[in-house]
This record gives sequence, C-alpha cells and structure tokens, in this order.
Amino acid sequence: MVIHDETTTLFYAGGLMLGDFIEAPLVGLLVIALGLGGVALVWPAARPWLLAPLLVMFGWTNLASQKAVIAPHDLRRLIGNQSRYLTVQGVLCETPVQRLYEHDAQELWRTQAQLEVTFVRIEKENWQPAFGRMVVGTPGVLPEHFFAGQSVQVTGVLRRPKGPLAEGLFDYRTYLERLGIYYQLQVANSNDWRIVAREIVPAQPPLADRFCAWAKKTLALGLPIEDEPLRLLWTMTLGWKTALNGEIAEPFMRSGTMHIFAISGLHIALIAGILVSVLRVVQVPRMICGFIVIPLIWFYTGVTGWQASAIRSTVMMTVIIAGWSLKRPSDLLNSLAAAGFLILVWDPRQLFQASFQLSFFVVLSLALFVPVLEKFRQRLWQPDPLLPEKFRPRWHQWLGPPARFVTSGLVTSLAAWLGSMPLIAYYFHLFTPVSLVANLVVVPLSSAALASNLASVIVGGWFPACAELFNHSAWLWMWLMIRVSEWAAYLNGGCFNIAATSLITSILYYAVLIAVMSGWPTRPRLRIWIGAILAVLALLWLGQWRHDRSLVCATILPLNGGEAVFLDQPGLGNDWLIDCGNESTAGFVTKPFLRAQGVNRLGHLVLTHGDLQHVGGAEFIRENFRPREIFISPARFRSPAYRKFLQTLESASVLAKTIQRGDQVSPWTVLHPDANDKFSQADDNAIVLRAEIRGTSILLLSDLGRSGQNALIRRGNVSQSDILVAGIPHQSEALAEALLDA
Repeated sequence: MVIHDETTTLFYAGGLMLGDFIEAPLVGLLVIALGLGGVALVWPAARPWLLAPLLVMFGWTNLASQKAVIAPHDLRRLIGNQSRYLTVQGVLCETPVQRLYEHDAQELWRTQAQLEVTFVRIEKENWQPAFGRMVVGTPGVLPEHFFAGQSVQVTGVLRRPKGPLAEGLFDYRTYLERLGIYYQLQVANSNDWRIVAREIVPAQPPLADRFCAWAKKTLALGLPIEDEPLRLLWTMTLGWKTALNGEIAEPFMRSGTMHIFAISGLHIALIAGILVSVLRVVQVPRMICGFIVIPLIWFYTGVTGWQASAIRSTVMMTVIIAGWSLKRPSDLLNSLAAAGFLILVWDPRQLFQASFQLSFFVVLSLALFVPVLEKFRQRLWQPDPLLPEKFRPRWHQWLGPPARFVTSGLVTSLAAWLGSMPLIAYYFHLFTPVSLVANLVVVPLSSAALASNLASVIVGGWFPACAELFNHSAWLWMWLMIRVSEWAAYLNGGCFNIAATSLITSILYYAVLIAVMSGWPTRPRLRIWIGAILAVLALLWLGQWRHDRSLVCATILPLNGGEAVFLDQPGLGNDWLIDCGNESTAGFVTKPFLRAQGVNRLGHLVLTHGDLQHVGGAEFIRENFRPREIFISPARFRSPAYRKFLQTLESASVLAKTIQRGDQVSPWTVLHPDANDKFSQADDNAIVLRAEIRGTSILLLSDLGRSGQNALIRRGNVSQSDILVAGIPHQSEALAEALLDA
C-alpha cells in the first residue's frame, strides 16, 4: 500500500463517513476488517481488489473505536443523560482559557478548561474511578496556578451539552462530540476549584505557557498600551484565544480574512520559508536543512499550544520539506493526501471538523485550480511575440510587473475562494465575494506582521531596542489589516447572509467546478459521460430546490423570558419576525438565527407589546436587518426601552404602522387589541395574530394575560387552531381554561 496515493486517503475517508452515517458494533467491524486482512495475506492475487474495502473497513473501525463505550468506568456509563451535582478529580488537558463577553452592556469574563477525569463523587456517594474528558465552564478568571498538567478537584453540575435552539444555530453538543467530549461541567465560581496533591506535581506551567507569557511581553516592548492591534498580534502569532470575541471577529468573518488568526499553513509556510532561505544562503545542504527546519516548526507548533490547525499544517509542511530534502519530485496532491491520511489515522474525528475541511479543501483547490487559472492569466498578459520589446509602450513595461503580481495573487485568492465557498456557506452562512479583494491586501499585510513579530521574538532577549522597532512595524501592519477588513466587511454587495448549502448542492457545485477546471468540454470521450452525470445531479438539485422553495417554515425561539416567532414564506420580503427578545438575546440568538436563514433584509417586524424581554433588542435588529415594515400595538406602554425605540424610529424618519383588531396584514389577521382597549397590564395589550397557511392555522398569543384573554373570548375572535404559541404573562397563568375550551 502506498501511503501517499490519493486513492488511499479517499477510500479511508469514505470509511470514516460511512462510520459516521451508520452505527455498527465495534466487534463486528473488527471481525470483518481482520477477515479481509487475513484473506489479503493468504491470497496475493486478490490484494488489488481487497485494498479498497480493507481501507474502508479500516476507517470505519477506527472511527467506531473512538466513539465506542469500552472502559467500564466511562462517564457515559456512570452518568448517562442525566444532570448530576458532583465533584470530579482529574488532570487539566490544557491551561484554562479566558473569554470576554458582553451582556447587558457589561463585560463578563468566563473561563473554560478541558479536564481528563480520573475520579468522580456523585452527590454524597463514595469516590469511584471514572474515564472521559469534559469541558468545565466557570464565571470569572481562574488564578494563574491552574495550568495544564495540574491535578484538580472541581465541584459543579454535570450535564450533556445543549444542542442548537433552532435549525441553523451553532450545535455545541455535536461540536464537542467531534472532539470526544460528551459532558459539560457548570461551576458556580472559582472557589469550587482546588489543586489536588499528587506524587508528581508540575512545579511550573508547561513550556508553551511560559513561552507565550514571555513572547507577549516581548511583542509589547515599546508599545504604549495594550490595545486591539496588539491583542490581535498575540492571537495571530501565539494562538492567544482571548482577544477574538464576537464583536472583534465579525469584520474578519464578513470580509473572509478570519483565517489569518489560526496558526495554520500561512504561519508554518512563512516560518519554514524564512528558515530554509537563511540556511540556503549560508550554503547548508538540503538534507541538513530538513533536519534543522522540521524540528523547529514542530517546536513552534508546540509552544503555541498544539492547536489542531497548527498540527495539520506542520504535518503537511513536514511531508513537503522531507520530500524536498530527499530531492524527491514535488507533488502537492500526494503530499496533501499523505498528511491527511496520517492525521485521520491518528484522530479520525477531525474529518468532521470545519477547520480540517476548510484547510484541506483550500489546499486541494490551490493544487487543482491554480495551474488552470494561471495558464489563463498568462494568456491574458502575454505580449505580442512578434513585437520587439523596444517598440512596446512604456506604460505597458511599467505596469507589467505590478499587474502580474496583483493578478497572480488574485488567481490564488480565487482558487481558494472557489474551493471553500460551499463550506463557508454551510458552517458560517456567508457568501463573501469581497474576500477576493480583501485577501489581496490582508494576506501580504499579515505576512509582514508575522515576519515582524518573529523577528521581535528572535532578537527580543538580547537586543530589545531592535525588537521595539519590529513591534511598531507589526502594530502598523495589524492596524492596516483591521481597517481594510472593516471596510471590506461593510462594503455594499461585499458580503451576504445565505442559508446553509445542502449536500446535493455542494456535490453539484464541486462536480461542475472540477469538470470545468479539468477541461471536460474539450474532451470528446469524457464529454458524454460527465455531461450525463452532471445532468442527473442538476435534475436532483432542481427537484430539491422546487421542494424547498414551496415550504413555509415557522420557528419559535425561546429567549430567556421572552420568545420570537419567525415565519419564512416563499419569495423575497415575505418573512415575518414577531418580537425579537432583549438586546442580549437578540445579539446571541435572534441575529445568528436570521443570518442562518439567509436573511439580509427583514420583510416585516412585529412588536407585540412593550416588554423588555420581547422587544428590548428591536433597535439592534433594525440596525442589522433593516425591516421594510414595522408594526406596533395601538396601546401606550411605559417601558423605557420601547419608548426609546419609537423615538429612534421617529428621529430616523421611519414610520411604524399601528395595527389593531380587525386589520389584515397578510397572512395575519389581528385579533387583539382593539383601539379602545385600556388594560392596566402591558401583557393584556399584546398583539394577537392568527394565520391560515396551507390548511394549517397558527395562533400567536404573545404574553397575553387573563384580562386580555377574556376580552378575546368575549369578542368571539377565538377559533380552533392547529398551532398555539403562548408566552407566560407576569401576573397570571399562560392559558386560561376558558380560552382552551374556546
């Protein structure tokens, strides 16, 4: 078996996907895999035919072994799906990471750590052995003496991680399961942590932590304050995760430049390139270069915390440098396949992680598409071969080199963008054509900033004055990167929210892309077969599109004491958002949900009543989604947030339409309140809507209280409905018996 053959990795990855789709007993898989291996061993003539199924079974079995409950003290056996108050002992897998969040205009720190559990005590029971890894979340910041390798004891509530609140929102449970983590421990505060004495206790933090602390101080030499560019430089160079909260990361996400902050191929390739160039200048032989450079890039990967993206890139670069050192022919596809195979054998669950898929699809796109696009670019810029150079226009000679440089970068950016587009749409719900231009500027700037930081780290220990110059240079490059990314993120037409791509859409997209790039239209022998395959895929996609296009979806979002209802109908501008939650939940739940549905501009926004938990985030939604129409109740509310929003609308010359009983705002009929209603409680003045959509009736009561419900019954506006959505009023029960009987 040739490990760097692309087909080897493809068959093995196919086995992993089969194992993720079909759960099978581990023992049965082992028997089949060993049986195939035995047949191949005793029957040499069958080996070429058995290689593919053997690789598939190898991948399937490997993934099943990672997911199976084997240990007798596995947490999944001890805890199950229950939530339990308990105390655990274990070893910190990594130094706890601090995250900064904003909630109700306040900055909140939260610490997250991964713990390899060794013992557990459930409530007042005795200690018992346990096996498994969990995520521990703690409000505030833990003391510095908690670091990777420490044995600790933690008390809190253990439970399974929550799934997504609605379709399209981040699935934290699945994300953790892809990392082999099935439980989350919620801790009240840092007082529930303590260090457990062991025979072997690390005397100091690991090398990665000490290096990171020293490097952060070195990279700050000469800079007056710890500001946003400096913190982002720490993130880009050292993998420091605290700086990238949602507000700071959003411009980079929407401009398609977020990848520069992952310790990935850009960093490793730049470091390897600098090292190889320096060694070759002093005439170090290729073989010796490989022996020097490979350990150094692995050292960098280690001191930056062994991040998964860094490990993947370092494995890839190790394969490439090793082949170069041995003077082997360069083949990027084989190197990519070899790196992927090694990584997936070690950790098969990485195949299902977004970062792995994006990394390898981008490199694969560069390997497949850049040569084709480069030929096209060269034909565009190729001068007339019959015209002597001295007769060419001078402006052509001046503009030639910079134009070739820019278009060469554009070719690389275009290839990476084409290869990653469906994945970015699926995981981040974004379509970012502006990234083609943004990356032309940001990637060179990031390379300059990274090179300056590396130089600062190299000279900082013995020549701090020179390190200060490098730090000022890096700060300038990062400041420019921030400005360019912010400009690109909010450029009209530069970025769009789109719904996640379906499987058939992604398959059709990549099939068409590869067919066109491989020159399929010019190959008569393959034209019919490939055309037939593409036609079948196109018909399947068309059938799914017609089905999805006709769907009407209603989604109810629970929002921490309030709720929002989103009605998505066919056509542009036909979507409805009824309430939006307070400002915090509007930012953390409603906004990501609307983006996941592909909403760029909201059709209609209804604010049922002036309750902070329902409409406190209305201005936030208006700024981000610019609803075409806003509907409000005729009642007056005392809520300061509601009144402030109405004043903002008035100052912005935006008209909010008042709707009352009897009004029709298709597809809704307004049942309550009447223009003359004067209820003392705000909940009783809530707008009540009813719609009949394709034979299904929906009744939205919002937080309507007892008095409002009685008025609704008295007027005879209540009829049987298939779907009833009701909140909880402040001073009465959600649904009165009389309303249910009606």
